[in-house]
Amino acid sequence: MTAQLSSGTAACPGCIAAPAEPARPIPEDVQIALSLPGIHCSACIANVERALNALPGVEDARVNLTLKRAMIKAAPEMRAADLIPVLERAGYEAHELDAGALSATSADKAGRDLLMRLAVAGFASMNVMLLSVSVWSGATDATRDMFHWISAAIALPAIAFSAQPFFANAWSALRVRRLNMDVPIVLAILLALVTSLWETALSGEHAYFDAALTLTFFLLAGRYLDYRTRAAARSAAEELTALEVPRALRLVDGTEEEVAVSTLAVGDLILVRPGGRMPVDGQIVSGQSELDRSLLTGETLPVFAEAGQIVSAGEVNLTGPLTIRATAVGEDTSLHRMADLVAIAESGRSRYTSLADKAAKLYAPGVHILSALSFVGWYIYSGDLRTALNIAAAVLIITCPCALGLAVPAVTTAASGRLFRKGMLIKHATALERLAEVDTVVFDKTGTLTSGAPEVINLGDHSTADLEIALALAEASAHPLSVALAKAAREAGIKPATLRDVTEVPGYGTEAQYRNQRVRLGRAAWVGAEQGVETSAWLSVGTNAPVAFRFTDALRPGAAEAVSGFAKAGKQVILISGDSTGAVKALAEKLGIENWIAEALPQDKAQRIQELSEKGHKVLMVGDGLNDTAALAAAHVSISPASALDAARVASDIVLLGTDLSPIADACDTAVKATKRIRENFRIATVYNVIAVPLAVIGLATPLIAALAMSTSSITVSLNALRLR
Repeated sequence: MTAQLSSGTAACPGCIAAPAEPARPIPEDVQIALSLPGIHCSACIANVERALNALPGVEDARVNLTLKRAMIKAAPEMRAADLIPVLERAGYEAHELDAGALSATSADKAGRDLLMRLAVAGFASMNVMLLSVSVWSGATDATRDMFHWISAAIALPAIAFSAQPFFANAWSALRVRRLNMDVPIVLAILLALVTSLWETALSGEHAYFDAALTLTFFLLAGRYLDYRTRAAARSAAEELTALEVPRALRLVDGTEEEVAVSTLAVGDLILVRPGGRMPVDGQIVSGQSELDRSLLTGETLPVFAEAGQIVSAGEVNLTGPLTIRATAVGEDTSLHRMADLVAIAESGRSRYTSLADKAAKLYAPGVHILSALSFVGWYIYSGDLRTALNIAAAVLIITCPCALGLAVPAVTTAASGRLFRKGMLIKHATALERLAEVDTVVFDKTGTLTSGAPEVINLGDHSTADLEIALALAEASAHPLSVALAKAAREAGIKPATLRDVTEVPGYGTEAQYRNQRVRLGRAAWVGAEQGVETSAWLSVGTNAPVAFRFTDALRPGAAEAVSGFAKAGKQVILISGDSTGAVKALAEKLGIENWIAEALPQDKAQRIQELSEKGHKVLMVGDGLNDTAALAAAHVSISPASALDAARVASDIVLLGTDLSPIADACDTAVKATKRIRENFRIATVYNVIAVPLAVIGLATPLIAALAMSTSSITVSLNALRLR
């Protein structure tokens, strides 16, 4: 029997798991982590939590929509295998994650931290601005000094707390002898505080405490906007590690022993039950079954498994129990090597230089030189160190690092909102900039261009009697083709026949007795038929000739539109899949894709993208399976559907929330427009500097003028960004 499975939706209904090793002390409760790739809204959260909390033994269940993850606190005897079937009956795919392998940084600490600093800066700037209004209105002598000292008492601790992200980033850049946008920002803040304190101590007329706080507030607003436009950035390599089976059944002298996978050694005998994932690489010693390799290789057809066959960690055992002998464990397994491949690819992408960083290379030295020249010039002209320092500080403050700091996040937020309404979620800060540069698009097949679920295409060719028998046999099996056949027959109004002695034969199919005849549904050779090139399940009734139920992997909605849209835009489209040559060729011809590669391993996909990149191409990768994660991370920019497994979504820069692929081509157009707006914002900030800097250099930039210039430029930049909406 053969099947077509999605690399993102292949079932994994439980990986023989226990809450802890028997040798360890039993805790009062256990923490179970489940990946929920199919949840997408608040209703999903409520349904999942309600289903889990209703189970005896579950003390508390909480779902995180951003991470697509459920964390369950349960009694010691509760297992993940007890929870996963409950969620599947509720309509949600679930996979066990190793809670110990997940980083504690997954919580949204960074967002809360930025929001807290933004709130402190905003509250402090409002209070200092009120005091400054009194000074601007004519307060003099002791009254003015008092307002300045109160402003200092508010500003110093507020900036020390709120501006920490800028201090840290600036120091990181200076430590390796380079400049970024935070260097002039920090210099402006520090110089504003120093000159303000000096002026206050000498009873001077002007202090820049309000300007320093306003600058900090606007910049933190930009950072927070930037943060909120994307999902929490987690390492795909870490997620792959968490997907490894945390526990396994080891056979010792014929006795089953539940142990942590970390304790397994080469040569150990391990029992893998139907529905479980392979915990290690190994060789089958006994048993017959079928293996779903779609998550690792992209193959749509389950592979017949028997003694002597090699298996890899992460493959799913479908129908029968298997005993395997471990040949590679821990860091030596194929799944762990894939995680290493993803980590290497991610580090390569991090070398991309954003538009903001490019602007900083020009902007930061220019501002510093101008401020230094102003200081030197005024000191030579006036001989007054105090006046020269004040004007140098004014130049730094009024050169609007605030507008430059908002230039990118304001546009990114507007563009992300537009794409979100079309069903796309931007995760990475520079994803839009990179998407605008794309000239080559690489698609995965199964689960990406196709739905990944088998679909009967010739149900109407069969008699009602055959359909009734086939339905009864199909409902006795959890095989993907059986599930698809049963669903189609039920929807067609077919009622199952009454069968006796129904038995599922692992790796072959299902058989039973019907009116004293043997009936079988399964592999072609098993029922006495000759397998063709199509994916089929064969039905034999007694001595009658076997009949075939043919299946296809249907196109995802919008797949044809997405491919044609990229082709019309002049982009090269390539199809790379781990599936068989016949299936890949047929799909490529159907969609008009001239360049295609079949039977590609995960490392082959990543290597092909690397070769394209070395030739100067900017590659967009669209994929959904574990076998795509390295390619997704290696590409210039990447997209995965929401139905993809966590590891693929994490490796991607953009997540497609719906099932329709057509918005992908439009996203490239939006990215081009967004990049144009970013460049316009940089030009707007530059124009303001050209106007405002002379005022500062000639000594006319009071704190009031500095505050107005910053606010005006920031508002203008934000309004320009809103044009994208």
